[in-house]
Amino acid sequence: MVQERYKMNLPTSAELACSDDIPVDNEEQNYLPNFLLFLLEFIWASRNDWFFGVDMGVYHTTGANARVPVVPDAFLSLGVPRRRNNTSRASYLVWEEEDVVPIFTLEVVSQTYGGEYDTKMKIYAQLGVLYYLVYNPNFWKRDQHQPFEMYRLVDGEYQQQIGEPFWMPEICLGIGRNITQSGGLQREVLYWYNEANVRYQTPEELLESYKNHFGNL
Repeated sequence: MVQERYKMNLPTSAELACSDDIPVDNEEQNYLPNFLLFLLEFIWASRNDWFFGVDMGVYHTTGANARVPVVPDAFLSLGVPRRRNNTSRASYLVWEEEDVVPIFTLEVVSQTYGGEYDTKMKIYAQLGVLYYLVYNPNFWKRDQHQPFEMYRLVDGEYQQQIGEPFWMPEICLGIGRNITQSGGLQREVLYWYNEANVRYQTPEELLESYKNHFGNL
């Protein structure tokens, strides 16, 4: 009863800010999470039991104030509807999602350090996020870390994992780095992989492969 009364006093998504309103300071922080989102929408096109948020506030009750969100560059939740009440989410409120917390979060380290290896790691551990990926392609030497660091929550603490692409059995997806062509430029991005460590191709890549194999019809 105490928990139910507490939930009744929590704000709704309409009452809360949908992000931290802080602009990103490099292109990758915007491009990379959206690349993963669009690829996942293609891979899981027939599924409606997942949600992938980009630069969206995640409100929870494990911190000091439920009105203060944590804002990952990206996160994935399973077992929740793709759309709530047939509309897009303004933010992700754990108490409005049947207490389903994200199973995966991504932080892309930028020129302005954002606590990816300490403050946010602690928040995600308290929240119960199973997998936490820190992608740091440009500033890893500065931060004395590796460009790709995957962490798994074990007994309430994150333990760094090995292997790339890294397979997440609870999600039935792997994730790792690869090169893509975008706007006439080559760039490193994060891709989803299957259990055989074969990366999922984008619709554009599949179309190009088809053309190369069969020619233009």
